[in-house]
Amino acid sequence: MIVGGAEAPGRDSVQATVMAAAEQRRRAVAAASAGRPAEAIKILQRALQLLPVASDSAEVVAVRARVLLSLGWVQAETGTLADGLVHLGTARDLVTALPDGPDRLALLGFADQQHALVLVRAGRTPEGIELFSRAIPLLEQALGSTAGDPEMLARAFLNRGTTYTLVGRPGPAETDLRRCIELCTAHELPIIKAKAISTLGDIALLVGDVPDALAHFSEAVHLFRRLAPHLVARTQIDQGRALLTAGLAEEAARLLDEALPVLRDQRISQDLAEAEVTRAAAALLAGDRAMAKQAAGSAHRRFVRRGSMAWAEVAALTKLRTEADAALAGLATTATIKKAAALAERLANAGLTDEAAMARMLGVRLALRRGSVDVAEKLLSQVPAPGKIAPIDHRMMLRLCRAELAVARGQTRTALTQAKTGFDELGAARDRMGGLDLVCGTAVHGLELARLAVGLVLDGARTDADARRLLAWQERTRAQVYRYEPMPAIDDPELASRVAELRTVLRTMQQARVERRPIEHLEQRSVSLQREVNRLGWHTSPWGKPRPVSSPEEVIEHLGDRALISFSGPEKDLAAVVVAGGRTKLVRLGAKDAVLETARQLHADLDALAPDELIAPLVTAVSQSARRRIDKLDDLLFGPDGIPADLIKDRELVVVPFGELYSVPWETLPSLRGRAVSVAPSATAWVSADEVPQNGGPVVLVRGPDLPTAATELDQLREVYPDAIVLDGEKATAEAVLSAMDGAKLVHIAAHGTHEAANAMFSRLELYDGGLLAHEVARLAHPPAHIVLAACELALSHIRPGDEPLGFAGAMLASGSRTVVAAVNRVGHRSAALTMTDYHRRLANKPVADLAADLAETMTDYHRKVASGMSPARALAEATAQDPLRRPFILLGAG
Repeated sequence: MIVGGAEAPGRDSVQATVMAAAEQRRRAVAAASAGRPAEAIKILQRALQLLPVASDSAEVVAVRARVLLSLGWVQAETGTLADGLVHLGTARDLVTALPDGPDRLALLGFADQQHALVLVRAGRTPEGIELFSRAIPLLEQALGSTAGDPEMLARAFLNRGTTYTLVGRPGPAETDLRRCIELCTAHELPIIKAKAISTLGDIALLVGDVPDALAHFSEAVHLFRRLAPHLVARTQIDQGRALLTAGLAEEAARLLDEALPVLRDQRISQDLAEAEVTRAAAALLAGDRAMAKQAAGSAHRRFVRRGSMAWAEVAALTKLRTEADAALAGLATTATIKKAAALAERLANAGLTDEAAMARMLGVRLALRRGSVDVAEKLLSQVPAPGKIAPIDHRMMLRLCRAELAVARGQTRTALTQAKTGFDELGAARDRMGGLDLVCGTAVHGLELARLAVGLVLDGARTDADARRLLAWQERTRAQVYRYEPMPAIDDPELASRVAELRTVLRTMQQARVERRPIEHLEQRSVSLQREVNRLGWHTSPWGKPRPVSSPEEVIEHLGDRALISFSGPEKDLAAVVVAGGRTKLVRLGAKDAVLETARQLHADLDALAPDELIAPLVTAVSQSARRRIDKLDDLLFGPDGIPADLIKDRELVVVPFGELYSVPWETLPSLRGRAVSVAPSATAWVSADEVPQNGGPVVLVRGPDLPTAATELDQLREVYPDAIVLDGEKATAEAVLSAMDGAKLVHIAAHGTHEAANAMFSRLELYDGGLLAHEVARLAHPPAHIVLAACELALSHIRPGDEPLGFAGAMLASGSRTVVAAVNRVGHRSAALTMTDYHRRLANKPVADLAADLAETMTDYHRKVASGMSPARALAEATAQDPLRRPFILLGAG
């Protein structure tokens, strides 16, 4: 029966109505797919107005059901779950009344698929999986008929695969996604195929393969930019989650900050709320509690409004983590044990077992903070052992809780056992990473556990044996990026192309600044290219093969007559483990902040002193300030309450810094002036460097563009190394320099240098055709054994959480170089030339000329001494002693 007219319309009129409504639905689906859901809703509502509410025409009923099924999905996405479910329920009632046949099968499958998808997006995954599993056989049965819809079947496999991923079932998920890709390939469905590729990234992330996940996400983004640009922002949420797993909070935040405005414009509340909760997690990892709390709160409100209650609890967990972090830092917050326990119950009831475990672990830590050890132990007993695919941050949190509980019970050995096991697990996750910065970033997940373990050993250290244990724990918890033997990089033409373009853009920016031309468009392109280079580097190939951490006994054997000082400061005080003459001693150095602040002030003074043209009164004033800092730092570290002189005597030193001590030019300290000092990120890194053979390759001398006439040490070095490969002027291109560096014995590069504190792997040397990036030199097949960087600041490192230093010089050391000489401060061209001439002359054992008469002699003298057999560390010590304040060079690695 038809409702709404005095007489039934004719067959032609019904057909026309059906066709018009179907066309409207097609346009609406296209609008929704293009990220315009509000427009889609309006079109679908107009389609419904074309159709009678009731009809005895199967065609009319079928089209009305399809319109309602599409409307239900879009309204659930943009409005509330309840609104969407009403339309879906009405549509299913209409379909059920249709006569049996392929059309009914196809529509029933479509109805179940849409209903399942809406439920899954709201966090009701078990119901969703059940409905997907009911829909897929129906859609497969209809596939052989004219009613069959391969696109709908592909979507069903995609969506069920995605849901299996959400509930931690990677095997069934991959099976569904592979079937989806087969259908998409056979029926030319490129957008759905791109979505399946992106979901394969989710599976890789689920099983802990971050590089593979990033590779899939990257491929999907590339496809979406061409096929469906509105889906890029959705995929950036997943990329952000992968980067957080690798500990790269800043990189994740940049991606999410790019996606959030797009998602706000699209008005898809679920995606926007997911982006906000992920952004909150990035802020929390970066230590920005205010941002984390704001983003998590906004996400929670959005989830509640749309009826996604399981997701709302996930947002509540992120907010609780923020509050608990503040409480554990001694700040007043609303975080309580009761709140954590109640949230854990709600998460468990929603089937979110990992999240429920995290809430209980937060309760454990809050209870321990209050001294409620029994309560903490009871809560911890409710946390299940992590499964094979549990996230690494959850694993590390469980180890931390167990260790903190053991400390509260006075069980130090148990606490350290938990810490050791945790670092073994973290190491296994790190070993799967690709790219130097991914390997480096994972340390953030072990930061608190490292602080606890090193602090425990330090607090209990009384004997030489205790000091040796402390050294072992220092090595287990710091600078892990340097314990990998780099693997050959896989050639990637796309990566090479992006690096080449970035080099050109950076060079053009530099010229534009000099000429005072606008550079905003160039800066935007530079940022975009840096992201592309990072992205490709993350998954082009794994970084390296892990090597074991060096034991104290191995360190002692390698040191021989040298001494090692390894600094650490897990809590408020600074300490140093000193290894000399086969013995290991612990020296407590007092307040850490005083030492690190003095190092910061010294660094600022030496930067201010760098310009060659600085007027005499300023030179005097800044030099006096710098000397005061130097004397104070020397007194704090080597004075009456510091490291005793009779402990290190006149031995050559290996220094393993901590925090701001990485920026100290050690030979400026009176107690170390003229002494051979090597600096290393860890004792393990130094041992690895010390084992690098002194190969017999060529000597390479490079001069970059735009150096002042005073900086002419290259002319002097040609006398020291008459057979050297010389790259100067137009010959000094990035490609030529990289080629010459590969397999060289010694490389000297005189060029302008830039340390990028925000992203150390984009620190660079300026060559004829643009910047030579740390990204590039870090993947040489045969890095030079000895490299000298006569440029500003390139020994500086960006210190990531976990005391993981990374910069241009550090990248060279991590890639397999033995010795890297570079500056930790800005340095004037004349001072650089002097230092380098002096250094090379001493290496080659050639006479040191009158330095006042020949400004270029310093670095040449260094090389002459080394070439004659003098150790690089000794040659540098003598070269910098001439003017320590304006020659802030260090030797990184083995000297």
